[in-house]
Order: sequence, then structure tokens, then C-alpha cells
Amino acid sequence: ERVAKWGHGAVAITDHGVVQAFPEAFDAGKKHGVKVIYGMEGYLAETADKSKANPTFHVLILVTSPEGLKNLYQLVSISHLEHFYRRPRLLREELIKHRQGLLLGTACEAGELIQAYLKGVGRERLKEIASFYDFIEIQPLGNNEFLVRGGQLGSIEELQEMNRTLVEIAEELGIPAVATGDVHFLDPHDECFRRIIQAGKGFEDAESQAPLYLRTTSEMLEEFSYLGEERAKQVVIEAPRQLASLV
Repeated sequence: ERVAKWGHGAVAITDHGVVQAFPEAFDAGKKHGVKVIYGMEGYLAETADKSKANPTFHVLILVTSPEGLKNLYQLVSISHLEHFYRRPRLLREELIKHRQGLLLGTACEAGELIQAYLKGVGRERLKEIASFYDFIEIQPLGNNEFLVRGGQLGSIEELQEMNRTLVEIAEELGIPAVATGDVHFLDPHDECFRRIIQAGKGFEDAESQAPLYLRTTSEMLEEFSYLGEERAKQVVIEAPRQLASLV
């Protein structure tokens, strides 16, 4: 309802590891005349060896066709029935096998690209990692401010530098860099609900909620103004429209 009111043509829904919201999203999309981009934020793993603490990385998956939707459903089933270890894991080989009709994005800081950046790997290796994906995500500074608080990055300027680098890598690879809000709630004051849920799950930083609310286009342009006017417009308006047009 909100995105229709704001004049957006499309909205993506990407819950973690599951797709239960799709029927409700389908009905709402029809009711408000908004194209729903069906998707998921998956847990990417290299192998299914449960005896080892294999890391999982977030990966964003967007559906572009009925075949893609079927592939996503198959991936959800496989990840829950065959590779569930604490969370439903998507093995890279399975993802490659079922990739038809899907767009893959690098996701938030928990994705493998930003994790590699934080480890300080070289530019060429970053490009190698990014080349697996169809688009690179960058997010508002407040979303990742905890990296500065936790000492993984030295300052907000370093956070800006990280996003600049990600945009440059996207340009070098000829894939879109897309500014996403990573929206978990509608309005800024709704953070209290997420705080309660996270506190219940034992998150130590539940009191320091990131501003994961639905931003307007103007707010997003302002947020990425440090990229320069042209690039900000590209990542906030042009690239998201380009992705939506593929669906």
C-alpha cells in the first residue's frame, strides 16, 4: 500500500531462507497495482559437511520468470530437507544448477563480497567473487554503522569508501550496482518491534537498531550523495528499474 502511494512500480520481497509471505504479497500486489518481485535472502554454503563449522554467506535471489519461481521453490525444499544445519543452507552447486530464471545479488555485509572486503583481500579477488553475481548491493550507511562501532572499519568515511569500491567493481564488471534499503520495517519508530524480537533471540546489540525502514527516493538519493549526483541517481533509480524490468 505504501509503495503504491509513493508511486513505485515494483517492490521485492526477500525473507531469510523462506517464502511463506508470497501468497499475501501476491494479493497485496494485485490490490494495489504494484509488481511484486518474488525473492529470498538465502544462506550460501560451499559444502554440506555438518561436522565442520562451514561459514554461510547471505545471497539475494530475485525471480524473473515462472521457471525461476519453480527453481526457487526447489532450492527452498532442498535447503530445508537435505542441507539444514541451524539454518537452511543453499549449496553453491545447487544454486548454479537451479539458476535459470533467477537473479543473484551480493546481499548485505553478511554476503561473501563484503566479508571478503572486510578481510582486506585484493581488488582482483573481489572482482572474481563479484563475477558470480548478477548485481552488487550497496546499502545506507546507518545499516552498516555497526561495522564502525565494532571496529571492523575505522570510520564512516571508510564505510563510504567501501561502497564506492563496490560501485567501481560493478562498473568494471559491467553489472548493476543497486542501492537497497534492506527494509525490515515500515517507519523509523517500528524499530521497537524488531528490537523486542532480537532481544528475545539473545542479540547483544538489540538496543542499537539499524535504521532499516522504508526510505523515500529523496531519502535514498540524499543517503548516497557522497557518490556524486550522477552515480547516486544510477544506483538509487536507474539500476533498480533496470532489474525490475527483467522480471
